[in-house]
Amino acid sequence: MKRISLADDLSFSRFIHGFWRLADWNYSNEQTLELIDYSLENGITTFDHADIYGSYTCESLFGKTLSLKPSIREQIEVVTKCGIVLPSKNRPENKSHHYNTSKEHIISSVDQSLTNLQTEYIDVLLIHRPDPFMNPEEVAEAFHLLKKNGKVRYFGVSNFKEHQFNMLQSYVDEDLITNQIEVSAYQLENFEDGTINNCIKNRISPMIWSPLAGGKVFTDTNSKAVRLRQTLEKIANEIEAQTIDIVLYAWLLKHPGNFMPIIGTGKTERIDQAVRSLDYTLSLDQWFEIYQASLGHDVP
Repeated sequence: MKRISLADDLSFSRFIHGFWRLADWNYSNEQTLELIDYSLENGITTFDHADIYGSYTCESLFGKTLSLKPSIREQIEVVTKCGIVLPSKNRPENKSHHYNTSKEHIISSVDQSLTNLQTEYIDVLLIHRPDPFMNPEEVAEAFHLLKKNGKVRYFGVSNFKEHQFNMLQSYVDEDLITNQIEVSAYQLENFEDGTINNCIKNRISPMIWSPLAGGKVFTDTNSKAVRLRQTLEKIANEIEAQTIDIVLYAWLLKHPGNFMPIIGTGKTERIDQAVRSLDYTLSLDQWFEIYQASLGHDVP
């Protein structure tokens, strides 16, 4: 599988395996290990987490799995996120849903993530959401200390718009190496508001969450979903793809922005579909046919 270079000594697999729903899969540690091994066999080495996933449980579940086979750690890249605070029985001290990007919170979140994941370092730490109360000087200080102490190798953001990304970057000494954003043929917002262009401007490859639009393309009955689904089925027939999710992934992979889609699944057959999309290349006409089906009108 093609790899995407994010820094001189760091690259990600083109597809990333997301563990947002790990707690919902109800897998034993052994079953989760089989899933991780399956990803590795298919060239997927990058794994995406966040401290809040599974009401603060998914990192620990993943860490317990890694403890069964510690040698895996050197074969993978671990991404995690912090900055969102959620009320949870697992965090009784959290009284409300809010953001916290203070120096103290970032450092304590990383220390907890290292314990949960049973690892000595995190490859990439992301600030999960833009924080309207962010003090970028504190974020920069936290990043500096975490890097200096060998706890985090690199840093990035998630769901940041152009002005938010550029503001934080202006305070941080090291380059922010990725922005994890929502992009799919159904969700074009980040094409339209300059977020993707800013990634290209800054020479960073974005991680893409919800590349299949959370299933909307497959199940919704609104005019946009129906129109897009019909177009995807037509193009799937043209390129002889078995399913439209292959087309959805191929549409993202076609873009020159080096998108890295996150596969948030516990099913090996869904991993297969994603990896299979690497064998398909859409024409420019087909790419724009899908784009315009989503827009509901011709491009200007």
